[in-house]
Amino acid sequence: MDVLILIGYAAAIIIGVSLGLIGGGGSILTVPVLVYILGVDPVLATAYSLFVVGSTSLVGAGNYMRQGLVDYKTALVFAIPSFIAVFLTRKFLVPWLPDPLFTVGETIVSKNMGIMVFFAIIMLAASFSMIRSKKCKDCDEESEVKFNIPMIALEGSVVGLITGIVGAGGGFLIIPALVILARLPMKLAVGTSLLIIAAKSLIGFLGDVSNQTIDWNMLLIFTGLSVVGIFIGSALSKKINDKALKKGFGWFVLIMGIYIIGKELFGA
Repeated sequence: MDVLILIGYAAAIIIGVSLGLIGGGGSILTVPVLVYILGVDPVLATAYSLFVVGSTSLVGAGNYMRQGLVDYKTALVFAIPSFIAVFLTRKFLVPWLPDPLFTVGETIVSKNMGIMVFFAIIMLAASFSMIRSKKCKDCDEESEVKFNIPMIALEGSVVGLITGIVGAGGGFLIIPALVILARLPMKLAVGTSLLIIAAKSLIGFLGDVSNQTIDWNMLLIFTGLSVVGIFIGSALSKKINDKALKKGFGWFVLIMGIYIIGKELFGA
């Protein structure tokens, strides 16, 4: 077996570990691994990412559900507009995007380049939110759950659109929204986020089935290894300081985002 394929499959386990440890970050790693290590076309990689992250998150959500750490009402309010946005984006918007997207002087911006640069920008935004560790006075375990339904629904739509374009589950956007807008305690927000990511990502993937040729053998192996990783991550999460881990992962994502922008724009 090719060395790059082995590295890619090893990275699949790391993706699962990330989801198990911090309840997010899986999609931040999945698309670059598929594109730069396994050589998958960027548009197809975003589709694969939806399946991998959705399936792995579903397993993780099941663990939180058994512990009673999922708020189903909040998940429903957030998820419905998000489901609609991600499905429509994958079914109609992504196939509709022209290739090339546009030209600036003699520079041609292809569809693949545009998706990867947009993805890198999302990575940079995610890294800043993870590196900054602001304390939230309302995030204690006993805080009352409060709802700002219009804002939660709007956030769901925006996250769904981003998920559809770049194949990102959006945990780094969902968790802050649940903590700030629904006032969920952090552990409850993580469990609820995993459930939303799982359902939203898998529904988004359905929009790709008729548009893409899927390599099911590779995809199922990659997903299976990622599921193994989430069990490892869940076990490690009990022993590792969550704040330090999240900040360290944020720096990693920042470096990776800068690398992707450099590679796509300047051939670095």
